[in-house]
Amino acid sequence: MYTKRLQKEIHKLLTEQSNNEQLIKQQQNNNTNLPTSGMGIDIFLDPPNDNSLKIMYCTIIGAKHTLYENEKFRLKFTFPDDYPLQSPEVVFVPPFIPLHEHVYTNGHICLNILYDGWSPVMNVQSVCMSIQSMLSSATEKKKPRDNDTYVMTNMNISPKQTRWWFHDDKV
Repeated sequence: MYTKRLQKEIHKLLTEQSNNEQLIKQQQNNNTNLPTSGMGIDIFLDPPNDNSLKIMYCTIIGAKHTLYENEKFRLKFTFPDDYPLQSPEVVFVPPFIPLHEHVYTNGHICLNILYDGWSPVMNVQSVCMSIQSMLSSATEKKKPRDNDTYVMTNMNISPKQTRWWFHDDKV
């Protein structure tokens, strides 16, 4: 079920990525400075010739005028067989893990849309944009308060097996 949906999502992302690259080349050729969002999403599959689409990696770029401006972070998406009815597992991949109060040093992300707040209308792009938005809202770079305990006790556990307590409604 998920393969057809993911193929459409990938096609859309690649088309948008190509259009953005063309716009940047035009700006450079015309020596113009059109405003851009500063939000970028690059995708690639692992392994590149894998037809199952079970695992996908995305690179997101920190938005302009934020603490993470132009920093690149890699996300790993692992899709369940019943995607999009169930959310994908999404984690940051070392060494591309931001220092943020909702991102643990093992790459796990405390963001409700990845768990209880998931809706089948969400997709790879909306997840990446939500994570970029979460990063953009940070006022300082710091680890979660319980980072050391969480990482030690959840070393080889999927973040989807964690019972998250979402208490920050500012994100």
